Amino acid sequence: MQRTRPPYRADHVGSLLRPGPLKEARVKHAKGEITKDVLKAIEDREIQNAIRKQEAVGLHSITDGEFRRPWWNLDFLAGFQGTEWVKLEQGVKFKGLITRAEGLRVSGRLGLNGHPMVDHFTFLQAHTKQTPKMTIPSPSALYTRGGRAMVSEAVYPSLEEFYDDLGMVYRKVVRALYDAGCRYLQLDEVYIALWCDPEHRKMLSDRGDDPERMFASYVELINLAIAEAPADMTIAMHLCRGNHRSTFLGEGGYEPVADALFNKIKVNNYFMEFDTERAGGFEPLRLAPKSKTVVLGLVTTKFGQLEARDIIKQRIEEASKFIDIERLCLSPQCGFASTEEGNILTEDEQWAKLRMIAEIAGEIWG
Repeated sequence: MQRTRPPYRADHVGSLLRPGPLKEARVKHAKGEITKDVLKAIEDREIQNAIRKQEAVGLHSITDGEFRRPWWNLDFLAGFQGTEWVKLEQGVKFKGLITRAEGLRVSGRLGLNGHPMVDHFTFLQAHTKQTPKMTIPSPSALYTRGGRAMVSEAVYPSLEEFYDDLGMVYRKVVRALYDAGCRYLQLDEVYIALWCDPEHRKMLSDRGDDPERMFASYVELINLAIAEAPADMTIAMHLCRGNHRSTFLGEGGYEPVADALFNKIKVNNYFMEFDTERAGGFEPLRLAPKSKTVVLGLVTTKFGQLEARDIIKQRIEEASKFIDIERLCLSPQCGFASTEEGNILTEDEQWAKLRMIAEIAGEIWG
């Protein structure tokens, strides 16, 4: 049967390919050829177009496509007091390419004095009659990418104090979004999924971090961040292994983190990447308590070719051997544009994938 509250049987992770006019406007704004107000007007128009298209393909959760953000993570985190943009010697190494060399440094005490993405949500909510969904990076995103070198030891001699402040800032943002009307919030969590990759854990050890301790800290941090979320606010967590211009960061099945993921983190809904063998099998789903829902990310956003519908249905049936099918939903494995560059597919291919997901969900769950 269909669901009356999120996550929906046909859902999506959130980011969408940036339309040509929006990309052109960003380039012009960077060159000083148009004002910030002109850029915002173009963003507003393109977001409204994207909302209508999401509704037309049959989605009940609607995002702004993350159209106001160049990055899935940095733009949100830059809204905190105590963070500053920095140029890096090198960007993040994905499989086959490297991102732009931009990052954030924690140079002051973390705090919150309003957040611009609350206004972003308000605009989204005002322009859809479906469920507006807000996507934000999980708190782990502020530390993992740069590590201790990007957190001032003068400000935070203790990482525990840093994590406490970070969790409390997130708690305030969650409350501010709720007060603005948000009832569907998604935390995008890359680093817990990457923890399943031995190479990633080795990288953490080599730079001086303790992977086991870090993982335990992230579990506590996420719980602190959502501790005061009201009962009528759906909190979901999206897990993937990296998504930038159709490439990825790591691989490894969920088994090493599944028990903590499902039984220690106080989230009830999970968007889980399962489009390739990099994510392993469905066996870890056996550990999900009956109170928890899993959205199967079986449709890739990295390339435009449509998956065979029979294969998608077959994989949902395979997953249902480990978790009741009534606790399952369907979505893409990630967003279509975690960064403004976007993945290697066309907008028409993007919308065809989302339409197919809605149709398959209707055939399976009614």
